[in-house]
Amino acid sequence: MKLRDILGEDAKSLLNHAAGGKEKIFVSEMKPGMTVTTDLKVISKRLQEAKDGKKFLLLTLSDRTGAIRAIDWHNAEENNTTIPIGAVVRTRGKVVIYDERLQLNLDSQKGLSLLEEGEYDVQRFLAITKRNVNEMFDKLLAYVENLKNDYLKKLLKIFFEEDKAFIRAFINAPAAVKVHHAYKGGLLEHTLSVAELCDFLSMKYPESIDRDLLISGAVLHDIGKIKEYGIGSSGIEKTDEGELVGHISIGLEMVSSRIEKIPDFPNNLKTELKHLILSHHGEMDWGSPVVPKTTEAMVLHMADNLDSKIAQFREIENREYNGTGNGWSNYDRFLNRRIYMKNRDMI
Repeated sequence: MKLRDILGEDAKSLLNHAAGGKEKIFVSEMKPGMTVTTDLKVISKRLQEAKDGKKFLLLTLSDRTGAIRAIDWHNAEENNTTIPIGAVVRTRGKVVIYDERLQLNLDSQKGLSLLEEGEYDVQRFLAITKRNVNEMFDKLLAYVENLKNDYLKKLLKIFFEEDKAFIRAFINAPAAVKVHHAYKGGLLEHTLSVAELCDFLSMKYPESIDRDLLISGAVLHDIGKIKEYGIGSSGIEKTDEGELVGHISIGLEMVSSRIEKIPDFPNNLKTELKHLILSHHGEMDWGSPVVPKTTEAMVLHMADNLDSKIAQFREIENREYNGTGNGWSNYDRFLNRRIYMKNRDMI
């Protein structure tokens, strides 16, 4: 069964992504020497002081195509006070190369202007997966169909074949606000990648891993993110439920409620599957209420972490690599390092 068979005509339009905002340049189109006026989202900001004592505001600004460093030498303290992180601003300035990366030097007059909802095109900030959604969903359904455990297969079919509202939300959902797979369709892309890694590892260690249990955990581990994140006026935002409860607890509730609909679902199987969801972040300091205590749980955590880390490296390279050769990224606070960006044309 394919996505279009489940959702019918709805499948054609769910992930349509309006071009929107093409009258204003995108970050990916910026070149050194350009003077630009465009709308961008404030990702980070930091008020700093030069050696001569002059204050300046260092910002990271983004749209759906990438991010650029910006510097305000003229109205630093005022803009730091009046423009919050997450706001959308109209920027005016000149694109230059500084420290081997693009930088936007903001104008002295109206270099940054705070925009209100309705004054900008929301589509400028809604990135979308570059992979084919129908193909990814078909591959995910194939994993469900190939499960040998009837209880686990029934559980996953309740989600991925019978619940159209869940499917609509799942294929549109991002996997994060900004760390990894932070775009529409990102949750589907990440989930499939984790399932593929788990499938490979279950074949590598067949004597140690219950494949059906591991694949089920991989497919279900992040389903709570459909309620943790929403699409707001300036892009991806955490919902109130996401902030107050979090996707691990939300996902556990979703799985538990569906299991109650399946007669005679084995208690030990339910407990182990719940453990996979609860422990997939790997450490309590990383948000898991328990650490992995089964082979399947440890493998799921490692696969989840590996896919997220590779995605972070890839997204930093896509955002910051300027095509001039090897170089280093800005310091990334999520990875706690700079990364070396190789000239992939030379590989």
